[in-house]
Amino acid sequence: MPNATLSEIDAFLERNARSTLLRFSTAGSVDDGKSTLIGRLLHDSKNVYEDHLRALQAVPTEGADSNELPLALLTDGLKAEREQGITIDVAYRYFSTPKRHFILADTPGHEQYTRNMATGCSTANLTILLIDAEHGVITQTKRHAFIASLLGVPRLLITVNKMDLVDYSQSVFNRIKEDFLGFAGKLGIRELRFIPVSALRGENVVTSSGLMPWYKGETVMEYLENVYVAGDTNMVDFRFPVQYVIRPNPNYRGYAGQIAAGAIRVGEEVMVLPSLRKSRIKSIDTRRAGSERSQVEEAFAPMSVAITLEDEIDVGRGDMLVRTHNVPRIQSQFEAMLVWMSDVPMDPDKPYLIRHTSRESKIFIDAINYKVDVNTLHRTTGTPLQLNEIGRVGLTAAKPLMLDSYRKNRATGNFILIDTATFHTVGAGMILDSLPQELLPLGQGATELMEQGRVSTNIHPEEGAITKEARESQAGFRAVTLWFTGLSGSGKSTIAKGLERKIFTEGRPIYRLDGDNLRFGLNRDLGFSRKDRSENIRRAAETARLFNQAGISVICSFISPFKADRDRAREIIGADSFIEVHIDSPIEVCESRDPHGLYSKARAGEISEFTGISSPYEAPLNPEVSVRTDQHSVEESVNIIYVYLQKSTSL
Repeated sequence: MPNATLSEIDAFLERNARSTLLRFSTAGSVDDGKSTLIGRLLHDSKNVYEDHLRALQAVPTEGADSNELPLALLTDGLKAEREQGITIDVAYRYFSTPKRHFILADTPGHEQYTRNMATGCSTANLTILLIDAEHGVITQTKRHAFIASLLGVPRLLITVNKMDLVDYSQSVFNRIKEDFLGFAGKLGIRELRFIPVSALRGENVVTSSGLMPWYKGETVMEYLENVYVAGDTNMVDFRFPVQYVIRPNPNYRGYAGQIAAGAIRVGEEVMVLPSLRKSRIKSIDTRRAGSERSQVEEAFAPMSVAITLEDEIDVGRGDMLVRTHNVPRIQSQFEAMLVWMSDVPMDPDKPYLIRHTSRESKIFIDAINYKVDVNTLHRTTGTPLQLNEIGRVGLTAAKPLMLDSYRKNRATGNFILIDTATFHTVGAGMILDSLPQELLPLGQGATELMEQGRVSTNIHPEEGAITKEARESQAGFRAVTLWFTGLSGSGKSTIAKGLERKIFTEGRPIYRLDGDNLRFGLNRDLGFSRKDRSENIRRAAETARLFNQAGISVICSFISPFKADRDRAREIIGADSFIEVHIDSPIEVCESRDPHGLYSKARAGEISEFTGISSPYEAPLNPEVSVRTDQHSVEESVNIIYVYLQKSTSL
């Protein structure tokens, strides 16, 4: 900026400070022209240093385009790439224009480098997907679009390249656009844009082309400069993984790290995970380049800060600060889509190391549900993953992790797997937030299950000679299931026993199904993962339904913390026979009643997936009956439920 005035310099610096950052990646089949497109972007936007330009001019070229600069060499920096004529690594470049800063990742197009493409797409706001105008949408195009979608890239810019080889034909462009849209409807990409270009000639890359007057849209650079990406960052769910503790003196204890999502202000209440201890933000310290540490009133993702709390509580590396009423899932078992990145095949019998945010733990591969053929999107048999393969897997960590789904928050929804022997990264995963199909309520998943062979089509329910109605008529009562739900220590078992005794003494058929008793027998093979808890409730509901069909009422006493599981139990038993009873009590009261010391063990980390501490409890919104055991005695609680039962079930 020669001879610039002070005010002009200030204006320039202010514009630069306000410039936003766009991360984007490129993808496309071999020879589609990715490196040339990027070279053209850099060259025509004046982002190539003069010495680099002179070096390009000195490179001998051959053929019809011998007068063109070999722009692809701006990104094809590896010797092996030049020798093979393909990109085999992720080439990162930083550049800027007056409107925006950019970080681009030129990722490989060849099938054997899927792992590299996954690396490049993992943090991208958008992916530029190139399609050769002569070849159209091919298998590799679909493969790259699928991987970008899997990795949560919110938008795709489809550049139909080499338009000069098809005489800049509008009909060719439109046909390719229609073909891709027909496929992309399966992927759920949030935003799609199409631009016809000739990277070699510079048409519609940085400047508009006069050779395609039928195209009225923006150039590639105009789109990159103006696309809105501020909404990509999750600013709702505050997540602060602690990377390390700062103790410069006895009077300062700060927790340093990068805010992964959301925002926080001084004075706000936060919770420390996994201990669930609460405190308030005392100060937020940050440091700008070349400046001393300064305090701010508010911080937001992706700022790197040091946070102090008002209370002296134990916080260390791997812990996470969140808002009290907005917490991630705290669990050790989960499912994920996994990209295998190692030449050594997956070994399901060996432990690996998981690195999730700032937390590390040993982890085991429980199941390989299926693999995805990235060329056809078909699911294949779940065998151990090989290099560059992608599959859906079940995992169990040695200690609980603080998890969000990848779709909700890429920062807390991703992880890597490390080989414990070599310390090489072997896999990259995206955490899923949906239940397996076998846990869906019948009616939603039954058809799919039958198609997959998990439910035999040769089994049919057998009707008995004596109907439920006949049994109820003989007993004089309708057979129902009273489903007790509530926190551990709320009083479910005590009230269930009292109600069972009261009903039995009146001659009414009744039986109590207790959660702990079922786990000693019928459900002894189940653990406490989300999947096993759901299966525990399903089996209990099926058992209760059989009792009801025999004309016997049932009291089911289960924590059953998840609304979806209780809704499923209602569906299995039948809405007319299902009575939801919320045994309600504040967690502090439940904890004070803790006869077996379970809450204290859970807070110490000795019990994972403990409801109310390291796993959530979804309280019923509209139960048929609700009793507050911190306000009513056992006898009063029994009578409240008994009165409702008498009114609603007498024949």
